[in-house]
This record gives sequence, structure tokens and C-alpha cells, in this order.
Amino acid sequence: MAQISNRTLAASQEGFMAQHKSAEKRARTSKRRAARNAELKSRMRTEIKRIRTSRDKAKAAVDLKRTVKLLDKLASKGIIHRNKAANLKSKLTALVSHLQ
Repeated sequence: MAQISNRTLAASQEGFMAQHKSAEKRARTSKRRAARNAELKSRMRTEIKRIRTSRDKAKAAVDLKRTVKLLDKLASKGIIHRNKAANLKSKLTALVSHLQ
């Protein structure tokens, strides 16, 4: 079976008409959660990019602390997998430690 992209899936569900009150609420909450998750993932990518492009070790260390906190928060909420958070923290810490 062919893979369906998220955009195709979202477009096909736009015309979805809920048959029950609980389904209507579920659709609303799902939409809100998806928007929040997308915002947090975007923030995560921005923070990671900020560390990777940094040349100053002191500034990168401050950014790393903030990014590690964000990654832990995202992993605890299930937005990203805890192993992905651990891998990113490890790579970013190594990167900052090698800066001059």
C-alpha cells in the first residue's frame, strides 16, 4: 500500500463531518494539539540550529542548557521519542565541548 503524506491525510479529513459530540470535540482538540506540537517541533529545530551555527563556546553552552531543557520537556510530553532526545542531547553536547 502506498504511503499517504500528512498533507493528503489532513486534506481528506477536512471534509470529515463528526457524527457525535465527542467526535466533534476530539476533532477540535486534535487540531489544537497538532498545531501546538508543530510549533514546539519548530522551536526545537530552531534551538538546535542556533547551537550548530554558534562559534562562541560560552554562548553555545547557555543555548545548550536551554535546548536540553526543551528536549526533555518534549520527550516527557511524547512529542518526540525519548531516545531521539537523548541522541540529540549527546550530539549537541559533544559539539559544544569541541568548540574553542
